[in-house]
Amino acid sequence: MNPGIRLTLCALAAIAVAAGCGALSPASAGASFTLSFDDAPGGAAQPQKVSTALQILLLLTVLTVAPALVLMVTSFTRIVVVLSFVRQALSTQQMPPNQVLVGLALLMTFFVMTPTWNAVHDQAVRPYLEGEVSVTEALKTGAVPLREFMLKQTREKDLELFVGMSGRPRPESPAELSLAAIVPAFMISELRTAFQMGFVIYLPFLIVDMVIASVLMSMGMLMLPPAMISLPFKILLFVLVDGWHLVVSSLVASFR
Repeated sequence: MNPGIRLTLCALAAIAVAAGCGALSPASAGASFTLSFDDAPGGAAQPQKVSTALQILLLLTVLTVAPALVLMVTSFTRIVVVLSFVRQALSTQQMPPNQVLVGLALLMTFFVMTPTWNAVHDQAVRPYLEGEVSVTEALKTGAVPLREFMLKQTREKDLELFVGMSGRPRPESPAELSLAAIVPAFMISELRTAFQMGFVIYLPFLIVDMVIASVLMSMGMLMLPPAMISLPFKILLFVLVDGWHLVVSSLVASFR
């Protein structure tokens, strides 16, 4: 076995003992431990030998970039934009609050993306944790389900736009497309779909506003804001048709 890179971390000895034993002892206060990174046979990494401190560091790094990944490669963009359109169409200002809309969008994103994430776990994460594949192979394999999901929701016209701007030759198959072209094409396709759904959501509430404004004008009540009168009727209409159920079911069905 090739000798690994050995790092003596004296300052973290107390933390390591506390994490392993639940308490610090005076005898261990000045102790030190060694962190070793050894190459496994065949060049494959063995993640089970990685220390707890390094695993925490990697976890914090993943959590830092997780919001950007959620926005770029999942269904979050379409869902949160459509939910924002619903609130704007109702003219309820900040009701529901932003925290509620974002929380609902995240939960729906987890629900929609569960089959894709299960495929990533079975094809890439689990083999890597068991030491069957290297990091590079795990990344390539794990990107396949995400590519399939994004390509299914992306218009060919948007893909041609970014492939043409990249200056690269036209790929012969979708498997040859790079993520640098797929991700932005997927995002603008999601925005287009979200705006289409938002337009359909706006129509019935726009009709309510027009009817209320016409009635007020015919009654000569020009100084009374139509929005003040139409708001209760729009909320009542939304509740009677079970609006949240329709919006959520339509959003989930749009990804099938």
